[in-house]
Amino acid sequence: MDNDPELNGKYLGQISEDFVVVADTLKEASYQIRKRKFSDYPIFPISKIDLPIGQLLIGKEELAVNWNYNASYLDEFVQREIVSKDSIDDFKKAYKDPDEFCCLFVVDNDFTNFLFIPYPED
Repeated sequence: MDNDPELNGKYLGQISEDFVVVADTLKEASYQIRKRKFSDYPIFPISKIDLPIGQLLIGKEELAVNWNYNASYLDEFVQREIVSKDSIDDFKKAYKDPDEFCCLFVVDNDFTNFLFIPYPED
């Protein structure tokens, strides 16, 4: 679950550009998911089309960004078999500190992958 080099070249610019705009909202959503004990592993699926994963948090038209941002967490990814039950421990080991990093699940055409992106420093 390392950041994929293919992702870096193709998407990182677009995602980073958006992330400056949405980071505070995603960080707060991550905090609320953990505080309310939904999960210790918040995940934010992002896509340019509507996704059936999680709940829409930020629509791309809302803030004039490139991606739609949904809010979800590990349990839903296991239920939908995106993360297999056998891989839960591996996922948890690879998961980065949610106070410092945002876990994005990038979905675009034939490409899907997890990406951990650091929140901007205050």
